[in-house]
Amino acid sequence: MSLSRIITLHQPKRLEIGANASARVGDWAADAARIFVLATPHTAGFVDRLGLKGSVTVFDAIPGEPDIITFDSAMTAAKTARPDLVIGLGGGSVMDVAKLVAAMWDGSQTLADVAGPNKVAGRRSRLVQIATTAGTGSEAGIRALITDPGKGNKIAVESPHLIADLAVLDPVLTFSVPPAVTAATGIDAMAHCVEAFTNKNAHPVIDGYARMGIDLVGKYLVRAVRDGQDTEAREGMMLASFYGGICLGPVNTAAGHALAYPLGTLLHLPHGLANAIIFPHVLAFNESVAAAKTAEVVGFLGLADRAADEGLQKAAHGFCADLGVEMQLSKNGATEDQLPRFAEDAHAIRRLMDNNPREMSVEDVLSLYRAAF
Repeated sequence: MSLSRIITLHQPKRLEIGANASARVGDWAADAARIFVLATPHTAGFVDRLGLKGSVTVFDAIPGEPDIITFDSAMTAAKTARPDLVIGLGGGSVMDVAKLVAAMWDGSQTLADVAGPNKVAGRRSRLVQIATTAGTGSEAGIRALITDPGKGNKIAVESPHLIADLAVLDPVLTFSVPPAVTAATGIDAMAHCVEAFTNKNAHPVIDGYARMGIDLVGKYLVRAVRDGQDTEAREGMMLASFYGGICLGPVNTAAGHALAYPLGTLLHLPHGLANAIIFPHVLAFNESVAAAKTAEVVGFLGLADRAADEGLQKAAHGFCADLGVEMQLSKNGATEDQLPRFAEDAHAIRRLMDNNPREMSVEDVLSLYRAAF
């Protein structure tokens, strides 16, 4: 193993994993007087499971793709609550907003001030992240994404001050996630691992987390989709998602996520679904320059024979479609005249495109969208 460059790993100070692990939050947070919980209308129903002892304020107006208006509303509510503990109780969207609120609610910085790497001044409250999906791995990381509806892109914030003090992976909280969402978010978790693994900036330490994550997806995603209350499969997928979140820190994703983002900001597709649609096309595009690692991915997913018979793109596409994901952009609300705008926007996300192992022109991007259409 050749460590050719220095990397930094930021991970939650404490991690609780297992069925009903969320019930331990109350004891951990017993000294918190004012608690601010960010959630969705659905995940707000889990608050009673946490055993919280302080005064609790719940903000549950977070949509699937949080934007500047959502962030501002959450900040206003937090300033009223003045919490000493912030809890993100939900998927990646909820946890991303929770990170920023915990760091910024009692300060003077604006979202524009903190956009980019290492611009957050400090932490205002302790932060607990409780995942209720297995996809983004946001509970593991130091990044937060907020949509700018005016520009149609995502504002990315990265700072060690966004890492959780406590992260909780409780598979019971994912039992109610529908099969289609389980499939799409699971593919998103896999994409985090695959894109870091085949990345231009790949690192042997992160490769280890990526391999474990992809292997877990191969073992458990089909089971989790078929039986939402399969505790072992749900826990395996939550761990895969967590490993994917670790991969995002020092390496990050690449072209796959760059192509997925316009589908969220412009077409308003859920993030997991957008990544699922794009995944097989980018995996096949990069195969020529990442053959050995791509072969490992195929092996972990149990697709070696299928890829040999059908080709990689068809095999990976079939893997996603067999999980119940609608893989055609045309059937997800896209029109053909939108594709050039998608391609221009995706190609401009250089913080991700520059990580891709194979150079990708605007025309290359457009051709992948057309293949997915």
